[in-house]
Amino acid sequence: MKKTLLTTTLLILLFSCNENRPENKPLIENAVDNTDSSLKGSFESSRYDDNMIDKIYSELIKNDKKLSALDEKILKIHEEESKVIREYENIFIKSEAYYRDAKNQSNSITDSLLKHQIKNQLKLSADKYDIKVKNMKALISRISKNTETINNVYIVFKIRKTLPEIEKYQNAHPLKTDNLEHFIWKQDQLLNELKNIK
Repeated sequence: MKKTLLTTTLLILLFSCNENRPENKPLIENAVDNTDSSLKGSFESSRYDDNMIDKIYSELIKNDKKLSALDEKILKIHEEESKVIREYENIFIKSEAYYRDAKNQSNSITDSLLKHQIKNQLKLSADKYDIKVKNMKALISRISKNTETINNVYIVFKIRKTLPEIEKYQNAHPLKTDNLEHFIWKQDQLLNELKNIK
């Protein structure tokens, strides 16, 4: 009898948790509410995965041609940077690999006069090469610093642009304590019932 009463009470409690209670629905339309469903399967989802700032920002981009154009410019400048630098880096990598390998192989030469001659020749060539690419490496370093600055400024821009949206979202979802208090009341009822069962 006690087991049946306890089981019935638990079932009633479980079903009553599902009864229609007032939900915390948004009072006004906002970009944050659209972030969950709108990105699935879209191009932006690969660029804006789990970052809420980027998700909200991608919603703003959909309705703002200027923002969309700015985002596209930033994406293109990153792609272009990779292409421009890659060409130089390939030359640097191959040249540096050559001098490293030549130095290693010259160490195995047993004739000291030949060894000395080839090492001097390699050093002259490597020094000439270093002078030749010094300015290029400085320019590449400047490009990297500019990219870093662009990224920093763009992050700040996106945060400033999305901050009002998260605040609008919070205001559109005024959290009420009704459901929480009602559930606590149910727990208290069950707890009292369990304590009184003999």
